[in-house]
Amino acid sequence: MKCPYCSCTSIKVTNKRESSQGIRRRRECLKCRKRFTTYERIDSSDFYVIKKDKSREKFSREKLERGIEKAFEKRPVNKEKITEIVNEIEEQLRKKGKKEVKTSTIGEIAMKKIKKLDNVAYIRFASVYRNFQDVNDFKKEMKELKNL
Repeated sequence: MKCPYCSCTSIKVTNKRESSQGIRRRRECLKCRKRFTTYERIDSSDFYVIKKDKSREKFSREKLERGIEKAFEKRPVNKEKITEIVNEIEEQLRKKGKKEVKTSTIGEIAMKKIKKLDNVAYIRFASVYRNFQDVNDFKKEMKELKNL
């Protein structure tokens, strides 16, 4: 571990606790005395995603997070809430205990969680995930949203 400020390797942990992002550690550089935070979490590359075209790739937490962040762009939802959603989705997928998960499963779980938080972000995510072709697809989805 190197200090992100001075690259010194003499660092001590000042605080450690569980968080939604994994194990959170506050660290202090013994040379420059600056503090920073690190997170420790389980490597998410131990299962594969089966895509619509039947190809397979390792699960990427970062890719999932980027997609969800895009849906919430310029919406009044903080980064911590998005990270929490991603953590919940990843945990739910792990609990299934499968080595392969379809993208449709991941997408449906994500849409349910996004819908509970923000309808605009939900429509954005659904438009990409369900591959909306025209305005009628948007209208149909918004009509279903209103009926809930």
